[in-house]
Amino acid sequence: MSELLMMHNIRKYFPGVKALRSVSLAIRAGEVHALIGENGAGKSTLMKILSGVYGMDEGEIFWDGQKVEISSTADATELGISIIYQELNQLPNMSVAENIFLGREKRTRNIFLNSRETFSEARKFLDNVGLDVDVRALCKDLSIAQRQMVEIAKALSVNARLIVMDEPTSSLTDREITVLFGLIRRLREQGVAVVFISHKLEEIFQISDRITVLRDGEYIGTVETVDCSEDLLIQMMVGRSLTGFYPKREVPIGDVVLQVEHLNAGRSVRDVSFDVRAGEILGFAGLVGAGRSETMRALFGVDPMESGRIAVNGKTLSHHSPSDAIQCGIGLVPEDRKLQGLILKMTVRENTTLANMEATREKGFVSRRKEEQITREYVRKLDIRTAGTEQKAVNLSGGNQQKVVIAKWLATGSRVLILDSPTRGIDVGAKKEIHELMGELASQGAAIIMVSSELPEILGMCDRIIVMHEGSIRGDLKRSEATQEKIMEIILTSKKQAIPQGE
Repeated sequence: MSELLMMHNIRKYFPGVKALRSVSLAIRAGEVHALIGENGAGKSTLMKILSGVYGMDEGEIFWDGQKVEISSTADATELGISIIYQELNQLPNMSVAENIFLGREKRTRNIFLNSRETFSEARKFLDNVGLDVDVRALCKDLSIAQRQMVEIAKALSVNARLIVMDEPTSSLTDREITVLFGLIRRLREQGVAVVFISHKLEEIFQISDRITVLRDGEYIGTVETVDCSEDLLIQMMVGRSLTGFYPKREVPIGDVVLQVEHLNAGRSVRDVSFDVRAGEILGFAGLVGAGRSETMRALFGVDPMESGRIAVNGKTLSHHSPSDAIQCGIGLVPEDRKLQGLILKMTVRENTTLANMEATREKGFVSRRKEEQITREYVRKLDIRTAGTEQKAVNLSGGNQQKVVIAKWLATGSRVLILDSPTRGIDVGAKKEIHELMGELASQGAAIIMVSSELPEILGMCDRIIVMHEGSIRGDLKRSEATQEKIMEIILTSKKQAIPQGE
């Protein structure tokens, strides 16, 4: 199998950060090559150099044995390189078809847009990825999972020889992952190379032929998938063995902190009632589209509440708004950290103190000294890897961005912390750190709600698990009785009447 791509001794520097130090990567035609490492290891930076988004400071790139210069995304596309980024790169107010053919619009006589051909061709590529949505639908109206599949369809439409998929399964259901893996295998049979970036090791072993590991911006090694184990990969990634992957603390469960009664918000949240106690980690499980994230958004006041009651420590929220929720001690770490959790062009300091400006005031003005003091405290507590408090959030790795979002709510003193997919797109080391942080917060009396599509995570970390389906609660399981089989049984056998909830 010949080498299609060779990246040799690539170096890249950012202010105060050596992002890549002599990293090399060889990709063969017709292979699925996994690229793994902790957040901040340099995976995304290396791929942005390959796609022409970043220029490299040193190194060489060879394509089909010929040295090439990739100075723009157009250069990469012309060579046959297509990259699907973890954070979706779409125009939300344009249609699915328009996003697929953006910059390559179908025209009649090279003058007028040919909508009929655009829609027809888009339909073919959506069918290839198994996505049944209207090609005229706006991307902003799709779920994250659906938008992910649109990006994959767009990559296939370019007839690329190498496709990079950065965390492509992070928001997909099991059925959608099965469809995606089928596509990847067909691409491999056609001689197309796929670079597969994922933190889910079970997927790496399932789909890849070879694996390259990066750590702290350095090349650690490349191994044949059949010749390595999960323990070996973890040691290569983090430089140590990880034990106790779900470090669940057993802490006393206190009084009810949050009460939600008969919450209704649109079609996705119907008559939802539950409570959370001090020291408790309450998990929300269900398939994509079950209404879990919508429930959290309605609870926090982002989406309008049609009816219902929300109370913290017995006090009913008088106004259904995020500011009211914050004042009552509720914090929301949203599913999409870049779009909803951070202001990317702001610094770590500004993002950390953004939700608690009152705490930073001094004589009527925002105190830079107080901002620095608060930020440094949480950088230390959460081990946020940053060049300093003035580093812009956009330049942090995904895991460290997530930690900044969590720090923002801890800085407000939130006693009810909603974590929507808190470990999505985060490496195994950072994932364990966040799990440990959840246990620490619970031991201090915080009430925690965690939404996750990873059942092992839900089962490993939660004291109680609520199962949602089609906008309603269908089950409420104690930790001692919850299993993956039981949760799936509830989902698959759900009917209109909710299953009686546990005590």
